[in-house]
Amino acid sequence: MSTSEFHNHECGQTLPPNNIHAVSVSMPKLQDVIDYEEQTPEILEKIKSAYPRFVMHPYLKTLAIHIKEKYQVPNYFEVVLLSSKKAVDVVAHKYYIYNKIPYFDENIDEPFGVILVRKNTRQLKKVLQFIQHVGYNLSSRLAQNYLYKIGLLKNIQKEELYEKEDAKEFLENSIANAYKQPKENIKLAPSGMNAVYSAIKGAKTIGAKNGRTIILQLGWLYLDTMNIVDHYYESIEKFLDVNDLDLLEKYLEKNGFQVSSIITEIPTNPLLACTDLPRLKKLCNKYNIPLIIDSTFATPYVCDLKPYGDIFVESLTKFACGNADVLMGAVILNENSKISHIKEEFFKHPDTPYIQDIKRLAFEIKDYEKRMKTISFNTKKLIEYLETSPIIKKIYSCQNEENRENFLKIANNKDSYVGVISVTFTKDFEKIYDEFNFCKGPSLGTEFTLLMPYTYLAHYDFLQNEEGIEFLNNIGLPKDLLRISVGTENTTEIINEFKRVEKLF
Repeated sequence: MSTSEFHNHECGQTLPPNNIHAVSVSMPKLQDVIDYEEQTPEILEKIKSAYPRFVMHPYLKTLAIHIKEKYQVPNYFEVVLLSSKKAVDVVAHKYYIYNKIPYFDENIDEPFGVILVRKNTRQLKKVLQFIQHVGYNLSSRLAQNYLYKIGLLKNIQKEELYEKEDAKEFLENSIANAYKQPKENIKLAPSGMNAVYSAIKGAKTIGAKNGRTIILQLGWLYLDTMNIVDHYYESIEKFLDVNDLDLLEKYLEKNGFQVSSIITEIPTNPLLACTDLPRLKKLCNKYNIPLIIDSTFATPYVCDLKPYGDIFVESLTKFACGNADVLMGAVILNENSKISHIKEEFFKHPDTPYIQDIKRLAFEIKDYEKRMKTISFNTKKLIEYLETSPIIKKIYSCQNEENRENFLKIANNKDSYVGVISVTFTKDFEKIYDEFNFCKGPSLGTEFTLLMPYTYLAHYDFLQNEEGIEFLNNIGLPKDLLRISVGTENTTEIINEFKRVEKLF
């Protein structure tokens, strides 16, 4: 890939471009990000599609209108689409919803769920937030295929799929082999957050049977992971510094046998902090506490986590997919853990992914290991360059000074690098962000290098007042942080793009 091929995509363009199922969207200017967070009318005209848990897909909007007309739904109801009847049952029970349409139709190969919620109500806001957090969104491919069959859509996205009948088995086997687990210990979910939800829900059920009601959160985790924890646990203890296991150990000395599980990320998003996992595992063993690890960043091809975690959750939307056009996740139970023998407590919670999403991911996952080798190599080389760059203030990586010792305890080898770096700059953040010609938008794990102004997109609310900014400072999360998901492009050309921007300042 030559430098000329790195170019800003127009605001609102899907990433990858011209792919209606893309989970990312181009936000080439920092002002685009701010406008998106503030939901200005101008940005809503541009951004029609984005990460599916946050922005309603255009096909889902069309489908909702169709259902409203078909069933003559009164205007004071919002038509809310869900991934399945199972999802309907969960949401309807939680929020006391009695208006639901069991949606079966000869034109679809899988039924989906529809609930009706009164517009402009607190109930609707809570329902939509819950669906976002636990990943019960309807597949855009299912909506596409249905709309096409009933004549409301003229064309279907052309894409390569795994066409054999054993697509689901192939996908599960691919994940099982990567994690060195039996296939029966793998459960697919329609999103990474649905996998996280399922792991947390299962751990809570099992813990409650043994009088364990507390969950420990280790590290400042991805926002929706923390939201799920808040949804399902009344007793939560948060240890935000993953390197302060002394504090955690003191807590466990008093309360260890009341703890149902510990959840953490290896390494953390977006600062790449890495706890001392062998020591953490010893503490878990001492008090018989299941350890839930979000392994999305580490991937089984960068780190060997099998000796440590009891339950792994991975957002397959990221590195496993590589193309940012499938929403899917997985729960992986460790065969070395006692929890593996009660897998039904975890596997009854995930929803079932749509078959065409499975076929797409089964096609993409074939390159997972090769992709990670290339990305790991590129990341190492990029860090070596950035360490010499005068515009870089600080580099957050899995092998920086604070993290290297702990990371190398679990890395597959000394040259293994997580494919994400975060940086701060010595120059004006907005000017630098706007200058880059890389793709810029949410998500990560793509074969194309993808930049994201993390704090603006993930924690914009905190930036609106001094108390919020002070809180971010206290947890060590800079306001002007750029998260870089390193791609598989030619290493020299990635570095040359950084050099080009550097020369402008």
